[in-house]
Amino acid sequence: MEITRNATVKNPPEWFTGDVWLDPVTQPAAPGQQANAGIVRFAPAARTAWHAHPGGQTLHVLEGVALVQARGGAIVEVPAGQTAVCPPGEEHWHGAAPDSFMTHLAVWDTLPGQPSAVWGEHVTDAEYGAR
Repeated sequence: MEITRNATVKNPPEWFTGDVWLDPVTQPAAPGQQANAGIVRFAPAARTAWHAHPGGQTLHVLEGVALVQARGGAIVEVPAGQTAVCPPGEEHWHGAAPDSFMTHLAVWDTLPGQPSAVWGEHVTDAEYGAR
C-alpha cells in the first residue's frame, strides 16, 4: 500500500475562468494505466474553457450545483449527488452556478498517444449566462 499526499493546485487561467482548485486523486503511474481522477473546487461562476477529453470524462458533483454544457446543447444544472458523463471527444464545459461554490470528482481516461484534454476558447459571460 502506498499513501500519497498531493498538494492542492490552482488551475491555470488559460483553461479556466475564475478561481478553480484541483486536488489530484490519481494519475497514471505506469504504462497501460490510464485512469485519472481529481477533486475540483469552483468558486461561484467559475468554469472551465471549452474542452474535450479523447477518452471521455465523468463528473460526480459532491457539493453545490454544477452547470454543464455540450457544444450545441442546453446548459444543464447538476446538483450534488448526481453525475454527468461526457462521451469521448465531446466538446463541453462545466463550472459552478453563479451563487454558490461547487465541488466535483472528475474522472477521465488518457488514451495512448492522445492528450488528456484538448482545450479550446474560454466560455464567454454571454454563453455562461444563456441558461
